[in-house]
Amino acid sequence: MKKQARKLRSQKVGMAPGSLVHVGERRTDRPHITLFEFDADSLLEKRFKSVGESREHARGKGTLWLNVHGLHEPEVMAEIGRRFALHPLVLEDILNTDQRPKVDDYGDYLYIVARFFDYDASSGAIGSDQVSIVLGADFVLTFQERPTGTFDPLRERLRGDKGQIRRLGADYLAYSLLDTLIDRYFVVLEQMTERTEALEDQLLQKATPALLKEIHEIKREAMTLRRAIWPLREVINSLTRADTRFFKPATQPYLRDIYDHTVHVIESLEGIRDLIAGMLDIYLSSISNRVNLEVRILTVITTLFMPAALIAGIFGMNFKAMPLLEDSEGFLISLSMMAAIALVMVTVFWRRRWLR
Repeated sequence: MKKQARKLRSQKVGMAPGSLVHVGERRTDRPHITLFEFDADSLLEKRFKSVGESREHARGKGTLWLNVHGLHEPEVMAEIGRRFALHPLVLEDILNTDQRPKVDDYGDYLYIVARFFDYDASSGAIGSDQVSIVLGADFVLTFQERPTGTFDPLRERLRGDKGQIRRLGADYLAYSLLDTLIDRYFVVLEQMTERTEALEDQLLQKATPALLKEIHEIKREAMTLRRAIWPLREVINSLTRADTRFFKPATQPYLRDIYDHTVHVIESLEGIRDLIAGMLDIYLSSISNRVNLEVRILTVITTLFMPAALIAGIFGMNFKAMPLLEDSEGFLISLSMMAAIALVMVTVFWRRRWLR
């Protein structure tokens, strides 16, 4: 798995709070801004190629959803902040794409940070992107570093007027966004589980250093997921317990549902972590057993040659009167003694299952 490039924060040292500096690793050719304005009876969809083009749009009726791909141009963020009266600290946090999942209440709107994960089956790597959501009374703003297609099903539902998404307003749209992100966790966990089980099968057959490397990689990925999902659970929990300024009573049951989903994700992730810990124990046990087997084989070989070395040492002593020294068959007799003792020892070792 390739390590992600580090997000450098040193460029922000000494700057005033609220300074618009992009801290991230992904850049698009230019920001992509899409707009949906909808209610139960109508839908307007637009794409803006520049900030100047967006200024010509007059706000219509119903709920507004503005999505931005590409955060490396601070002037775009400044214009959006001006149009929607966003706090400078919100804009700064949006541009800092290494935020911990959280929710902040700014009175007229909520600022929610979550993370999107995807799994690359070819390399076995997990990619992560920050998704910033601003929820107001009748608008939702979403910000991402790059297009991922995560919210395409929501756009199709809006275009096809499927379900309740066009009738229940901005809070239900924000719920749908969070629900889509949490559903992605299940997809990633399923793929991680399959990979972990495959590694376990290989490990039970033969433990190799390459398998140990893969185990550590998937362990690091599980830790990354854990750092994202635990705070997200607290975010959802705080939203379910908050007042009804932003999430109406009709939407609260849906929030409680995705809270249950986050708990399920955490339980599944803990199961994977336990499985990984068990795999590490299996690897260490396999290596230890292999070493013990090799030491046992070397010990048996050494033990088999010890009688031969003893006999050769005895007949190699410098005494004139020794048995078999003058016998013409003495050399063959000594070799036969060595072979017989070795054969007896091999038989004993085999019966005691030391050679199996």
